[in-house]
Amino acid sequence: MNNFLLKIENLTKSFKGQTVVNNVSLNVRKGKIYGLLGVNGAGKSIILKMIIGMITPTSGRIIFKGHNIKRSDLFEIGSIIEGPALYNNLTAYENLKVYTSLLSISEARIPKVLEIVGIKDAEKKLVSKFSLGMKQRLGIAVAIISHPELLILDEPTNGLDPLGIIELRQLIKSFSEKGITTIITSHILSEISQLADDIGIINNGKLVYESENDSTVNLEKIFVEAIINK
Repeated sequence: MNNFLLKIENLTKSFKGQTVVNNVSLNVRKGKIYGLLGVNGAGKSIILKMIIGMITPTSGRIIFKGHNIKRSDLFEIGSIIEGPALYNNLTAYENLKVYTSLLSISEARIPKVLEIVGIKDAEKKLVSKFSLGMKQRLGIAVAIISHPELLILDEPTNGLDPLGIIELRQLIKSFSEKGITTIITSHILSEISQLADDIGIINNGKLVYESENDSTVNLEKIFVEAIINK
């Protein structure tokens, strides 16, 4: 158990009799990047929403740092799910100030976080003038403002150009080097294969594959077999 920051055991969620997450168990190692793969609608975002308490599981356990997750643990989890929640009429600095006030965090942390995500020079710029890549970076800044142990990023490269994807990949890897555990979802195999230490594949709400990332393994073949042949 000590090697895992987060464990999910037999997690299930049903809406009006339809099961959208079916008996899923995941093992997320401390300080590692866990890549959760699956086509759109596979159930990835529902799993993440259950981890952070946005959705209540029908059954199963979410274990964080060795105990059943509780509301107070959410202060140690930063997340972007279905896009960053930003105020377009505020500057980057002002957006982060809103969150430091809500979380009772010192405003002095804001310049450091903006520097970490690479948008310190744009701190006085209105978010409405930001590119998509800059908005993603600011969203990540919001997610890490509270020094989280676990960072959850739902499809963070969606809509980014190739250069933006490369820059974001480097940023996420830098978090791992700082000891932050990261869960990242995607339907893009190449991104997960370059980022993740461990990989899980979700299909129709079920976990159909979980393993450490191995460069000698053909991930595309595994994905096709897991998704199409099951």
